[in-house]
Amino acid sequence: MNSECLPFNSIPHVSRLFTDFLYDYPRVQSFYRRSPNITAWLQEEASSIRYTAQRRQAVSGILERQNQSWGASAETLANIARLRAGAAAVVTGQQVGLFGGPLFSLYKALTAIKLADVASRMGVDCVPIFWLATEDHDVAEINRVSIPGPDGSLETLAAAVAGPPDAPVGMLKFGAEMGTLVERAAGWLGESNATQALQNSYRPGETFGSAFARLFASLFAEWGVVLVDASDAELHHIAQPLYRQALERNRELQDALQTRGQELEAAGYHQQVKVTPSSTLLFVLRNGRRVPLHGSSEGTSRGSFTIGHEQIQPVELAAEIASSPQHFSGNVLLRPVVEDFLLPTLAYTGGAAEVAYFAQASVVYEKLLGRTTPIVPRFSATIVEPKAKRLLDHYGFDLAELFQSPEQLREALAARVLPRDLQSAFDHAEVSLKNSLEAIRNALTRLDKTLVDAADHAGAKVRHQLDGLRARAARAELRQTEVLSRHGELLSHALYPNRTLQERELAGIYFLARYGKELLGAFYDVMQSDCLDHQVLSL
Repeated sequence: MNSECLPFNSIPHVSRLFTDFLYDYPRVQSFYRRSPNITAWLQEEASSIRYTAQRRQAVSGILERQNQSWGASAETLANIARLRAGAAAVVTGQQVGLFGGPLFSLYKALTAIKLADVASRMGVDCVPIFWLATEDHDVAEINRVSIPGPDGSLETLAAAVAGPPDAPVGMLKFGAEMGTLVERAAGWLGESNATQALQNSYRPGETFGSAFARLFASLFAEWGVVLVDASDAELHHIAQPLYRQALERNRELQDALQTRGQELEAAGYHQQVKVTPSSTLLFVLRNGRRVPLHGSSEGTSRGSFTIGHEQIQPVELAAEIASSPQHFSGNVLLRPVVEDFLLPTLAYTGGAAEVAYFAQASVVYEKLLGRTTPIVPRFSATIVEPKAKRLLDHYGFDLAELFQSPEQLREALAARVLPRDLQSAFDHAEVSLKNSLEAIRNALTRLDKTLVDAADHAGAKVRHQLDGLRARAARAELRQTEVLSRHGELLSHALYPNRTLQERELAGIYFLARYGKELLGAFYDVMQSDCLDHQVLSL
């Protein structure tokens, strides 16, 4: 496997907040307590973790129970024992997507492993923990996955599950149709140890959460990744004081979040989460549905809350939190705070969107925990398989040139294979035109400077005509060969599917089935904790 770096600021649609965090940390230091370089601060950070012995024992027992139910390896159970004995944690998490979700879910787990290993080697005993977002209720985001077909097309597999609208995905059980879907996937993936793990995990009667957990317990057995089911009622009972604070201090928290949003916008950045005066940080379960809790825009300390169409007083909510904390969960800004209340977190590792969330969530951390957990960017990469690599080399393309629409890419490929004499003629015309226009402009400058703008305008029109003619020639070549169209489609689907990074679109299980679970070890070996770029991995 060969690895090359591709800076994130050369990738479309990456937020400036994220790239400044990576490459110009002083500019965003007021929003993030630590730089993205974990080795610079991990020992100092470890000393600031406040985690009671009672909570450590209770959570460790829950983790042991959960992981044993998913077939945990001896390495995982040993890591839970280390946690119980006093180890810190590097935490990551993700929605429990069908068949393990997109490729970056694997990258997240591996990054947590790598960072925990780095910390342990530097004297801070640390274990990797993966938080399963089983309370998330957006089924449409997780019930489908894309797998490359043998002809380069993208095949989409989708799971049909029954349940109330907005039900937490951890409550949705698979029916008999899951067996059919898994066999369909196995037919595309072929026989492999990864395919077998998929078949053993995604079965009728499992949920999105339990199936995902079984799969990851198998894939990461040798590394001992500790998995956490967020919907566990015992965890909610431990987190009860945090839910109560989020309710009682809602006005204070919303004011702080609105101020932080204004600070971000004043600095030229965006708010990942839009906060309004009636927002709260909590969701509530009602009739199997996860419903946001809303407050009064005049100040919830003096008024009631609403859950859907239900109006409820603060004292009633407080009583429900005390008696049934499992009915409550945090939104995207409170969830990481809950995680780090429940776990002795040294650092959280996540992608660009999560880094942006933390710029806002940090004020919630400070209010509720008195400490903001540092965030470290996860490993990010595009895998270039041999067939795609041959095409890139043939056309003289690099990955960054693929960041365009399929139509634009096909035209670019056609431009690379125009007849040599025609290509040479266009190139010669461009050089001659540039020299001629420059000579005319210089002469006009000496004659009458008022004519310079007219010369520039005329030159631009001539260049536009020449560029248009070259594009028409490229399209003519494209019409004459179907091969270019197929090559363009294959490259788009393989490396920039649906105009997004491969890691966000293609199923990680596809690569493990094709190249073996050993591919995870190869990824681990190329990861560098101090490398902040996107990596291009050629197999």
